[in-house]
Amino acid sequence: MTPEKRAIAEAVDRLGDELEALSRRIHGNPELGYEEVKACGWLTEFLARRGFKVEKGVAGVDTAFRATVETGEGPTIAILCEYDALPGIGHACGHNVIATSGAGAGAALAAVKALLPKGRIHVIGTPAEEGGGGKIKLIRGGVFQDIDCAMMVHGFDRTILNPSLLGIVRAGFEFHGKASHASAAPWEGVNALDACIQTFNNLAMLRQQMRPDCRIHGIITHGGAAANIIPEYAAAMFYVRAPRLDAMWTLYKRVVACAESAARATGATLKVTQHDNVYEPLKENQTLLDLFAANMIDVGLAATQPDPNEAGSSDIGNVSQVLPAIQPMVAIAPAGMAIHTREFADAAVKPMAHAGMLAAAKTMAMTAFDLLANPAQVKAAKDEFAGAR
Repeated sequence: MTPEKRAIAEAVDRLGDELEALSRRIHGNPELGYEEVKACGWLTEFLARRGFKVEKGVAGVDTAFRATVETGEGPTIAILCEYDALPGIGHACGHNVIATSGAGAGAALAAVKALLPKGRIHVIGTPAEEGGGGKIKLIRGGVFQDIDCAMMVHGFDRTILNPSLLGIVRAGFEFHGKASHASAAPWEGVNALDACIQTFNNLAMLRQQMRPDCRIHGIITHGGAAANIIPEYAAAMFYVRAPRLDAMWTLYKRVVACAESAARATGATLKVTQHDNVYEPLKENQTLLDLFAANMIDVGLAATQPDPNEAGSSDIGNVSQVLPAIQPMVAIAPAGMAIHTREFADAAVKPMAHAGMLAAAKTMAMTAFDLLANPAQVKAAKDEFAGAR
C-alpha cells in the first residue's frame, strides 16, 4: 500500500465512529424514495464539515445533492450514495451502509486533500433507487454530464466484484370487459379477469422459450368487485428483466403480445402502460473493476464469484450506460441472508455491517485516488466504455 493510500485508510478509520453514528441515524429514521429529507440533510451536513461544496436539490430533485472537492484541472470522479428505505421493512436493502460508505470515502479523500492529484471528487446523493429512478432523473438533469467515471457499493451477504444487474421495464395491463350477473346471465358479460388470467397462462408458456438469464414476474392488482359479478375491469403489473437492452425490449414486446392475444380471445379491450422508470442493465467496465479489485485486496476484502441465477436491477445500470460505472457488492450480513428481509434490515447495523462499510469506503476512496493519479486509466475506462477495446 502506498503512503497516500495508507493515509486514506487511516482517515477512514478516524471517521469510523462518526460514520457508524450516521449509519444508525439513517437506519433508525427510514424514509421512502423522494422523501429522504433527514438523510439528505445529515449527509450534506457531514460532507460540508469536511470542506465539500454542497449543492442540494440538484436536477430539481429536492432530496438529491452533489458535494464537491477540487484540487485543480483533472479527471472528475463520482462516488454515489443511496439512502431510501423500503416500505414497511425500513433499510432492508442496507442503503444506510451505501450512504455512509460513499460519504466516508469522500470525507477521507477530503482529509488528505493535500496529497491528492489534480482533479475533482463528487459525492452524489441519489434518491429513490427502490423503484423511483432517482439516478434517471439526475441523468436527465445533466448531473452526470461532465463526470469521467462513477462508482458505488451495495451491501450483500457476500462480497462480489461484478454482480449481475438486469435491465427492467415495467408494464401495466388494464383489461376492460362488460359486467353481468355471474349466475343469471353470464353470457351477457365480457370477463376482464379471464383476460388477465389468460395473460398469466400465455406467459407461463412463453417462459419455455425464454433465455435462462431473463425474468418475467407479475401480480394481479385488480381482480373484480364481487364473485357474483362478471368482472368488467381487471389489471396486472409485470416486470420484464434481461441482461442486455436489446433482449429486454424484445422480451417486453412478447409480453405485451401475450396480453393482447388474451384480450382478443376473451373479447376484452386492453390498455398497456409502460412505466417511465426503465432500469437499464449494468454495463461492465473491466478497467474500473481491476482497479477496485486491487484495492479490495489491500483492505482485506475477498470477492466470491457471482451466482448467475441471482440477479436484481438498479438505476446504477442507467448510469453505466452513459459513462463508465461500477457497483461491487460488499458483505455486510452473514452468507445466505437474503436482502429485502427484516433480518437483513437488522443486520445493517450490526458489527459486520460496520466493518463492511469501512472497507467499502477505503476501497472506493483508493480507487478514486488511482483514477486521479493516472488519467490514462480514466481514458482506458472511457475507451472500454465506448467499445474501443
